[in-house]
Amino acid sequence: MQDHPFIPLDYTELPVEEMCANAEAFYQDIKRRRTVRDFSARPVPKEIIENAIRAAGTAPSGANKQPWHFTVISNPEVKREIRLAAEEEERQFYNGRATEDWLEDLAPFGTDDKKPFLETAPYLIGIFLQKFSYDEAGAKHKHYYMPESVGLASGLLITSLHQAGLVTLTHTPSPMKFLSKICGRPEHERPYILLVVGYPEEGTMVPDISKKPLEEISTFIE
Repeated sequence: MQDHPFIPLDYTELPVEEMCANAEAFYQDIKRRRTVRDFSARPVPKEIIENAIRAAGTAPSGANKQPWHFTVISNPEVKREIRLAAEEEERQFYNGRATEDWLEDLAPFGTDDKKPFLETAPYLIGIFLQKFSYDEAGAKHKHYYMPESVGLASGLLITSLHQAGLVTLTHTPSPMKFLSKICGRPEHERPYILLVVGYPEEGTMVPDISKKPLEEISTFIE
């Protein structure tokens, strides 16, 4: 006997032709998504960010523990503080921490230790992974498959923002403990991604790169 309640699945089957068309249309749209480093300072409606985070919160997670927290930063002074801290870590990375191979792999993207987008973009979203949680009574609860779960939620967040018409940058300076301190997050959380969100600056250019074709990234066992 099932001790917990179940509800009917909210599902509508589509004709096969419509399914195929939808899958193709989504692919054609999502392949336009690019990581951007030149952001406009144009304001973005807060409602878009809120709904994108709601969408991210629908991601599957281990035992439905939902081990994520999204801290949305628009305050200019806080963004400035984050930029200064991130650039300090990046300077150490580019001036000794990174291997020659790593720097060579990054060369086509033209990146360096300067991160002005952390101030220019209207929104930064700190994505935090919760190792465990506490209930209202203070009892500690274990979380499961945290990196996988937060990764899935992050993908949904990026996709939702793309579909809304915005661009993003997944910024991951390492280490990133400064973000927890600046955002006032508790010890049982760790920063996962700092997502930069906004409109692209007019005339933005992106690296001329390609993605691996289907036959390289998949195997069909029939």
